[in-house]
Amino acid sequence: MRKLILFLTITFIIISCKKEKRLIEKIEFGTKYKFSSEIEREAFFSKDYQRSGTDFALKGDYKNALIHWDLGKEVIETSLSKEQIDSINIKYIKVKALDYVIEKAKKNHIVIINEAHHNSLHRVFTKSLLKDLYHIGYTNLGIEALTSNDSLNSALNNRKYPIQTTGYYTKDPQFGNLIRTALEIGYTLFPYETTNYSDDSDELREIEQAESIQKVIESKPNEKFLIYCGYGHALEGTHRFLGKTMAGRLTEFTGINPLTIDQTLFDFNKESKPEFNSLLEALQIKESSVLIEKDNNPLRYEENDTWIDIAVFHPNTEYIDDRPNWLFENGNKNVSILLTDIQIEFPVMVLAYKKGEDINIAIPIDIKEVERKTENCNLGLSIGTYEIVVTNGKETVKFEQTVQ
Repeated sequence: MRKLILFLTITFIIISCKKEKRLIEKIEFGTKYKFSSEIEREAFFSKDYQRSGTDFALKGDYKNALIHWDLGKEVIETSLSKEQIDSINIKYIKVKALDYVIEKAKKNHIVIINEAHHNSLHRVFTKSLLKDLYHIGYTNLGIEALTSNDSLNSALNNRKYPIQTTGYYTKDPQFGNLIRTALEIGYTLFPYETTNYSDDSDELREIEQAESIQKVIESKPNEKFLIYCGYGHALEGTHRFLGKTMAGRLTEFTGINPLTIDQTLFDFNKESKPEFNSLLEALQIKESSVLIEKDNNPLRYEENDTWIDIAVFHPNTEYIDDRPNWLFENGNKNVSILLTDIQIEFPVMVLAYKKGEDINIAIPIDIKEVERKTENCNLGLSIGTYEIVVTNGKETVKFEQTVQ
């Protein structure tokens, strides 16, 4: 009996070891993303924190993206009195942004939502809207950040995943996941950014963007459209410098009044420290929310003669294993990647690719830079099989990892 138990125990250990052993292979790989040291060095000399903030966002480093963006502008710590906090909470009711937006979208044919180009959370929230919007008829997605190239975008719709030439901001894994999810759901994607404007023709840019979208709408008169843009392109009304931005021009050209949604123009939605976000703390925002006033109207962004219909307020981000908490929500798991047996020099960049996609050109599902071999590496991944690429820029290894 003892011999039998010993035999079974040894067999179990052998099987377990075989199951856990992974094949690590060396490959040729040229990373398309900058290491933190390079971004920091460039920022030190250039003081271009908008660029460095964006570079950090592209490589999945949300915390440093916010920090660098704030370095490039004046940020003031604010505090509210108890009386101010009580007044705010009496005036507004918080409702879940996703549910509110979908309900309002049912009565519209065009929804326009904006993003800050350094803020991956805005892309995650927009992705969360896709399935419900599709179910109520929104089947076309116009994206400002897509490269304006007919053959590239035709290939994108057929291939069903984004690649490095899909766009510039789309290199952010969360932007890539937005695009990937939209294609999986069944959206038809199209670009609308003009390539003809220069720095002194911003008004022309707004007009040409709207004209590009108008052409697609007129080619599909019975269909609904989601438009994803940057910052003030979602403004309606008359802008004091631009006359009208893309959203205002689109209304003028089509006669259709869009539902416009803001994630960017209230600055505290994107600051790097909770101390800069006292209003969010006062409102006790725990999930992406819309504020409803007593007259049942949503709080909206307004400036002079321009406005955006609905303002979305995101909660302050908390960090788990130095990654944003929202990375591990909406079907994503917190997946630990073992690196102790990786035989290349650190620091390294760890990139997760969906198996079946070309790792040499695809946008990764997630990225994490790791300074030391003993440091935790946690990625936000859904159920499936991935090719994990570990590179220091000179040497690269690859192995598979399944998330169950």
